[in-house]
Amino acid sequence: MKAARWYGVKDIRVEEVVSPEPGPGEVALKVAWTGICGSDLHEYLAGPIFIPVEEDHPLSRDRAPITMGHEYCGTVTELGEGVTNVAVGDRVAVEPIFACGKCPACLEGKYNLCDNLGFVGLSGGHGGFASVSVVPARMVHKMPDALSMEQGALVEPAAVALHAVRMSKIQAGDSAAVFGAGPIGLLVVEALRVAGAAQVHVIEPSEERRAKALELGATSAIDPTKDDPVGKIRDATGGVHVAFEVTGVPQVLPQCIDSTRHEGQTLIVSIWEGEASFQPNTAVLKERQLLGTIAYRNVYPAVMELMTQGYFSAGNLVTKRISIDNIVSEGFEALVAEKSQVKILVEAPD
Repeated sequence: MKAARWYGVKDIRVEEVVSPEPGPGEVALKVAWTGICGSDLHEYLAGPIFIPVEEDHPLSRDRAPITMGHEYCGTVTELGEGVTNVAVGDRVAVEPIFACGKCPACLEGKYNLCDNLGFVGLSGGHGGFASVSVVPARMVHKMPDALSMEQGALVEPAAVALHAVRMSKIQAGDSAAVFGAGPIGLLVVEALRVAGAAQVHVIEPSEERRAKALELGATSAIDPTKDDPVGKIRDATGGVHVAFEVTGVPQVLPQCIDSTRHEGQTLIVSIWEGEASFQPNTAVLKERQLLGTIAYRNVYPAVMELMTQGYFSAGNLVTKRISIDNIVSEGFEALVAEKSQVKILVEAPD
């Protein structure tokens, strides 16, 4: 079968590999659609970050080259021994987290904080940029009949956004700022609407993405290349209750902190390629909080229910659909060059 595999920085190859077979406790699925994630782009431009290169990942038992893709869905085609939670023919969204189940975080049910956290399609395993994927049965969630397969590919990034908002201290009627209107940032805007935020101010240099943020319900969309985002936010709100950092750009982190009110909170959602700094007194003197958030836990059912109500719509977020043969030129390189792109979906090969 065809698969897109990471070999190194700017070295993703579409090649023929052997189709995987499910072992005990695993399921095989015919992949439908897979989204290109910002984490995938980080690996393409500056990896390895999550991808194991020198040694096998302790949970996937895999290392580069690996088949990429972790935002995906498909139809179950085969069950391994002992699998009872799904049946052949079920349409499923994949929750691609490798967790050990034994470390302190896992024993508390916080499996996204596992000491050996990994992701299918980043840390190894049979990722979604392929015809067939095999994953542990616990990773698959049956999709409601009302959801399309394109929607199924958006469950994973929507879960990131919903988890971030759930981790924040946002309350109905509060104000928020979202720095970055890429796919996750836009999904955070929608999740903030679900949470009842009264004002959501978005900071984004791309004109097309600013327009999309307003379309999705943002109160304002600020161009940081023309205006001072902190000044604009403070003029409008006096300081937001919560700011979400969704850019991974070092100079943006202090702007997030400065945009919040006293006792305000900054949620760091991005995966970073390098370090970022800020003046600690900006947090100390106003008793502000900084909180990191990674992936998601126990939110897939809620995300899919919200999707049936019209949130996190593929029609609003998908800007391009491509074949796996063109994944580099029309996918990764397009995301680098065209800031008008939001979510690019890759159709699985036959």
